[in-house]
Amino acid sequence: MKKEKAASLIAEDEAVAALSALAQAQRLRVFRALVVAGPQGLTPGVLSVQLDVAPSGLSFHLKALLHAGLISSEPDGRHLVYRADFPRMNGLLDYLTEHCCQGAACDVAPAGKAAPTSKGGRKTVCC
Repeated sequence: MKKEKAASLIAEDEAVAALSALAQAQRLRVFRALVVAGPQGLTPGVLSVQLDVAPSGLSFHLKALLHAGLISSEPDGRHLVYRADFPRMNGLLDYLTEHCCQGAACDVAPAGKAAPTSKGGRKTVCC
């Protein structure tokens, strides 16, 4: 089971790149909007209106998030659809919490059991 968890972790340099990309307010807002949108994603036009960001500025932020591997894009007709990369996001969260609780095992609560949850619904049993 320890090997399974390690497989979902991202490398330190990837974590630094992801955190660096998120360390800017507009990019964080864009990423959060894509997380909320879920697997269906959003087009730049919708993101621009939703976040009140100029299209040229939005393009810059989307490129930074793509480069960090936090989002993906896919053509859909004449539009691009951007989506949060949930496995990558979870890998970053796993990386950040790998040694929490002084290295003691902190597992996700089994389904059906009450456990504290973050706003994103991620069940945690740490500290």
